[in-house]
Amino acid sequence: MKPQGLRTVIYPVEELEEATSWWSALLDQQPYFNEPFYVGFEVGGDELGLLPGANVDDGAQAYWGVDDVEASVREAVAHGAEVIAPPADVGGGIVTALVRTPHGAHLGLIFNPNHPG
Repeated sequence: MKPQGLRTVIYPVEELEEATSWWSALLDQQPYFNEPFYVGFEVGGDELGLLPGANVDDGAQAYWGVDDVEASVREAVAHGAEVIAPPADVGGGIVTALVRTPHGAHLGLIFNPNHPG
């Protein structure tokens, strides 16, 4: 697995509209993607996402860019990780997955064909 750098940070939120308003004011911009299931802001070429219904106690989730999410998940599992969310196309050819490292940390993996990096 060769991470290309951080691509996305997703914040779980309880009140999506309130969180969207707060982040919009803080970032001085409106989200480029705003749906009831996810809100996304473009920040410096990367994604700041808001995810309603996720466990806020889990904290923010970072996703590392990779060329092949499925192969990266297989490699992580071979090194003792456990799959939390298997690779899935979340729209627009963007593929994500989430694994738990042997030490309990969450590791997000993402392939985004639209990312400039």
